Amino acid sequence: MKPMGALPAEFAAQSGMLTIAGTAAEAWAAETPVFVYDMGIVAARANRFRAAFPDVDLHYAIKANPLPTLLERIAPLVDGLDVASGGELEKALAVKPAGAISFAGPGKRDGELIGAIRSGATLNVESEGEAERALRLGEELGVAPRLAVRVNPDVELRGSGMKMGGRPSPFGVDAARAAALVRRVVADGADWRGFHIYAGSQALDAGAIVETQAATLALAARLADEAGEAPPLVNLGGGFGVPYFAGDASLDVERVGAALGEALAQRPAVLREARFAIELGRWLVAEAGVYLTRVVDRKESQGETFLVTDGGLNHQLAASGNFGTVVRRNYPLALARDVTGEGRETVSVVGPLCTPLDRLGDRVGLPPAEVGDVIAVFLAGAYGASASPAGFLGHPPALEVVAG
Repeated sequence: MKPMGALPAEFAAQSGMLTIAGTAAEAWAAETPVFVYDMGIVAARANRFRAAFPDVDLHYAIKANPLPTLLERIAPLVDGLDVASGGELEKALAVKPAGAISFAGPGKRDGELIGAIRSGATLNVESEGEAERALRLGEELGVAPRLAVRVNPDVELRGSGMKMGGRPSPFGVDAARAAALVRRVVADGADWRGFHIYAGSQALDAGAIVETQAATLALAARLADEAGEAPPLVNLGGGFGVPYFAGDASLDVERVGAALGEALAQRPAVLREARFAIELGRWLVAEAGVYLTRVVDRKESQGETFLVTDGGLNHQLAASGNFGTVVRRNYPLALARDVTGEGRETVSVVGPLCTPLDRLGDRVGLPPAEVGDVIAVFLAGAYGASASPAGFLGHPPALEVVAG
């Protein structure tokens, strides 16, 4: 039997039938596969952030989960939305004014730049070439583009699952060249909106995040001094992780918030008037989501038991271990009718696709399950449906439901 990650705290206290947003999982699973997102959990996360970071704006990175009905509910809970494509920009503009939207990501096409400039969203420019195109297009449109400079920092977020700084990168302008670019965009009449500095993601080590945020503040101050321009906003990135796997511990955000509060109180004069933001995706929504899939076959093969379900990596690629992980580990799973039941047997939970990669649970311990039972896969609120190959092998897409 292989270990699984721990159930999120909101579900770990349950026994017997799993409930989501106060309703039995079996009711949500009238049609499967289905993602259910509990907005009560998302709201609690936003409130926890506000308490820990009273002087910092909260942005939602919608790449984590861009479902329009979820965006409608999350927009009032946050100060801004961060997007990474023209498609995401359209979704964000439907629920938030353009002044609260920032657009990052390399390789923005001219049409995407034009859309951001016309709407009034902030473009986080990723290179000198992108800045030149934005300035030229703004001149053609007769609109001063709102530009922030994304910086490739000279530090990385220690212990992060995906490092975004401290190395050659397609993301952002190298720190050594950032001040010169700021001077250029200001001289050319752009509405300069500040810095975007993102060092890594999926970090659970509070000490590492504290170190990185301190280094980010120092870098922002140095670049502002070099450029001779005080930034209106410093986006400190995010990086807050969630505990997917056995042995993971939840991030101590209160410790991070206390340290950042002290650092901001002592920040250099050039940053005195700046606002600060943290952009979060998975930390806000991952643990609010549950993926429900039904057992369609139970089979034995050479002494092993397989539960074959009607959904798999085509909907939940990350849980299958095929979304950026080096070693495959098990997300937390449960039998929906007996979420913490005893009498466990070792089974592998596999999806319906014709590939051995389609495995949601590898030799995990679950109460005995039969055809018709519902399996719950937790931490499904981020990088689930939209980050998975839904069209692979022609199976139907999963339903998505916002609850609470």
